[in-house]
This record gives sequence, structure tokens and C-alpha cells, in this order.
Amino acid sequence: MKAVASKMEKANMEAAIVYAPETVADGRDARPSIAQVESTTLAAGVFANSSVRKTAGKLSRQVIFYAVLLGIWALLAKLKVWPPYLFPAPWSVGEVLVDGFKDHSFLIGIAATMKRMLIGYGLSVVLGMILGLAVASNKFLEETLGGLMVSLQSLPSICWVPLAILWFGLSEKAILFVVLMGSLLSVTIAMEDGRKQLPKIYSMAGRNLGANGFRLFWHVLLPASLPYIVSGLKQGWAFAWRSLIQAEMIFLTLGLGQLLMAGRDLNDMNQVIAVMILIVGLGYLVDGLVFRTAERALQNRWGLAPSA
Repeated sequence: MKAVASKMEKANMEAAIVYAPETVADGRDARPSIAQVESTTLAAGVFANSSVRKTAGKLSRQVIFYAVLLGIWALLAKLKVWPPYLFPAPWSVGEVLVDGFKDHSFLIGIAATMKRMLIGYGLSVVLGMILGLAVASNKFLEETLGGLMVSLQSLPSICWVPLAILWFGLSEKAILFVVLMGSLLSVTIAMEDGRKQLPKIYSMAGRNLGANGFRLFWHVLLPASLPYIVSGLKQGWAFAWRSLIQAEMIFLTLGLGQLLMAGRDLNDMNQVIAVMILIVGLGYLVDGLVFRTAERALQNRWGLAPSA
């Protein structure tokens, strides 16, 4: 009976340990109190409010900046420091923008330009990633093709236009060739740098965990290289965008570049500035909606976000 009683007492003690609240050495309850939970919730709310205030402050500063810039523009136009046909007023440019969207000329130009951009840039991304991986993985290609690519990147995109005309004539293929060459080298070099600058411990850890070949690249090397790759893709987009507008201005084919040259030929400064605003606005939208979003996601994913 004593043995049974001792077993029952031991079981009760174990159950009490399992279901008893966590305690510290001096016997106090180690679980957070209601006051502690409320303070933690309050801190989280303060942090959220702080983020909202930072975003609102950033937007307000941007609005004030562009409002001041617009005001200076309007003041200079009102004072007629330069003739109106050389320095038009903001409201005159605004009227041209509205009319251009009403008669769909701007919409057609934007559609044609963005179509070429997506095709040319898409090709440069695919080919650039393949070339970058090949150069980073092969010593012979790195010593030969790698140096050539760095030298070619210093060549302005406009220099590819005569070659494109001689090879493809005044055609759509010539424009796409200029766009491709404008961004291919930037994407390739970014992919090569991202692959080469990875710490060797990543590949070693992946192999120790059983990843080899394509699995090692897809699950270890590629995710770790994404910050470098996104930076290269962003730079490649900027190069491709500039190359495309230059090519459209020279080839005089349907697009924003052609509308810009049409404004010049008609001596219409309102249209010239309106198209320039469209080009800058589209570039800003793509950068903000695509690349900055991707950069923030990567920073948060890999713990690279700035502390302030």
C-alpha cells in the first residue's frame, strides 16, 4: 500500500508540474501579466503609428516639393523670361496632355513603346542571366568574355543604331536590337557579380544538406544572389528605356520617341514637354511599382532593411 501511495503521490507531483504555471527561482509566475501584454500591444501600436507618420511625412514632403517646383515654373512663365513658344506655361502643357489622351494619340504611343520595351527587356533578362551564369561558372569565359562585356558596357546605346540599321534596316527588329544591347550587358554583369560575390559557405552548407547541381543553384545560390540580380535588372531597365526612346526618335516609328520628334518638327514646345513628362512618369511608375517593391521584399526577407 505504501508503494502504491508513493506512486500516486509522484504522479500527482508530475501532473502539478505539467499544469502549474511557469515560475522563476523565487516562486513568482513567469508568464506575462495583463499589464505586460497591454504594454506590448501599446508598443506595437506606437510602432505602427510611427510608420504611418513616416509615410505621411514622406508624401507631404514630396507634395510640397513638386508644388514649389510647379509654382516656380508658373512664375517664370508668367514673367515671360523666355518667349512662350520656348518656355510654355504649365497650364498649356496640361491642355496638351489632356488633348493627347482624349484623341488617344498618347495612349497609342504608350502602348507601342511599352510593347517594344517588354519584348526587348524580356529578351535581355533571359539572355543576360544565362550569360552571367556561364561567365561566373567558367574561368575561361570570365577571363575573355567577361572583360569584353565590361568594355562594351561603356559604349553608349546610340552607337548600336547604325549597326542595327545596316543589319535589319528601318524595321522593328532594329529597334528591338538596340533595346536588347542597351540592357543585356548590364543584366549579364549583375548576374555574374551576384554569383561570384556569394560567400562560399552558402554552397558548402547546401552541399552538406544534400543539394547538388540544379537543386543547389535553385534553392541556395539563386535566392542568395537575388539582391544583386534585382539591382542589375533595375539598372538594365533604365538603360533599355533610354535606348528605346533614342531608337524611336531616330527611326521615327510609332511611339513616344516619334511623338517627341513630331513636337520638335512642329515647333510645338508644349507637346515636347508633355511627352517628356510622360516618359519620366512611366519610368518612375515602373521603378516604384516593380523594382522598389521587389527591393523592399528582399530586404525584409533577408533582414537587410535599414533600421531607420
